[in-house]
Amino acid sequence: MAWRILVASANPAKIRAVEQCFQTNYPQQQCSVLGINVPSGVAAQPMSSDETYAGAKNRLTALKQQAQADFYVAIEAGLDGDMTFAWMLIEHNDQLGKARSASLMLPNAALEALAQGQELGEVMDALFGTQNIKQAGGAIGLLTQNRLSRSGVYQQALTLALIPFLNPEWF
Repeated sequence: MAWRILVASANPAKIRAVEQCFQTNYPQQQCSVLGINVPSGVAAQPMSSDETYAGAKNRLTALKQQAQADFYVAIEAGLDGDMTFAWMLIEHNDQLGKARSASLMLPNAALEALAQGQELGEVMDALFGTQNIKQAGGAIGLLTQNRLSRSGVYQQALTLALIPFLNPEWF
């Protein structure tokens, strides 16, 4: 029977990362992955690790109220000083796995715009002349000249968040 995996977002980059993560870590298991847009309960652009974590936790809670699933996944991107990163939360059978993605430096021009209340995706679109980059390669793709993608970096962090489920004897 296929696992039902719900993602607390309608963002294709996040959904793709979850699909790839589960395909890689559970290659024999069929999975149905569905994204549902739910509120974070924090600012559109979280400005600290704590606020970013709270947004991911709030999304996870809201997602669980929407539908039944085998796994619930929340990804919340935010800032930590002059760096951007994302929290990954995965819940299965009332157990929580969590991890942070890799962090990347942001240009001063981006940090200044973020301090004025803009969201990172909008800022990066303005700086690089792109459209809706947050649903594609993200700031990660732009700043690494597409050597890394948002989905790829998120997939790695999602695998780290799966550790309690990959090693249940230790958790």
